[in-house]
Amino acid sequence: MLLIWRKIRTLVGVNYAVMLEYRAELYLWALAGIMPFFLMGLWMQAGRDAHLTRDPASFARYFLAVFLVRQFTIVWVVWEVENDVVQGRLSPMLLQPMDPFWRYLAGHVGERFARTPFILALTVLFFLIYPQARFVPAASALLLGAAAMLAAFALRFVMQYAFGMLAFWTERANAIEDLFFMLYLFLSGFLAPLELFPAAVRDFALWTPFPYMVYVPAQLLSGGDVPNLGRAFLIMAVWTGIFLLIYRALWRRGLRRYSAMGA
Repeated sequence: MLLIWRKIRTLVGVNYAVMLEYRAELYLWALAGIMPFFLMGLWMQAGRDAHLTRDPASFARYFLAVFLVRQFTIVWVVWEVENDVVQGRLSPMLLQPMDPFWRYLAGHVGERFARTPFILALTVLFFLIYPQARFVPAASALLLGAAAMLAAFALRFVMQYAFGMLAFWTERANAIEDLFFMLYLFLSGFLAPLELFPAAVRDFALWTPFPYMVYVPAQLLSGGDVPNLGRAFLIMAVWTGIFLLIYRALWRRGLRRYSAMGA
């Protein structure tokens, strides 16, 4: 276990150092994720005019939480895997005694550590601009929100990695990710809190993986209520397991195809 921990620490540390070298680009990518704040302005005004179930301050807290969840769960591994397979960079990775999965994962984790100070600074700035949205969440809500956010990241990463395995058969593996991203936008709670959706749409969405990537952790972090929280974590675990099985099946078949092509 000590040896495994040293490997993990080294991998994450190396990727953290790499991200610090490109921190200006990293901060620009973080700023590119401020769309929830624009949506927040729209829904705050709608809350004043249409007397929705949430007040403007609640909308502000929710979309701040959406911003934070998006920052800490964003994943781009499908594009990395696709480029490495198509350009042959996967070959030297296969000669090393470690599944490339862990290298990609360490890259994402190291990037989170490099991104965190900037995200915290933006959060402080948000509360200075919107003092009416200030609140002190309960410790239990923070712990549950952090756990849900970690589970959401794991689900998102494994899902994209499974899509990336299609690069063994096509040079456009990210096309299926683009399709799923449209569903993600509409069903995850990114555009609007899920309780504002029609009941039929909401009931359907709750059986998909998408609400658990944004809505559930954002709701917990913003102090909101999540009915059947145990069921939510169970559904996240089931979907993560499904995509993990898909990834392993495609990985084994894809490697045979990759080696047959001369890699």
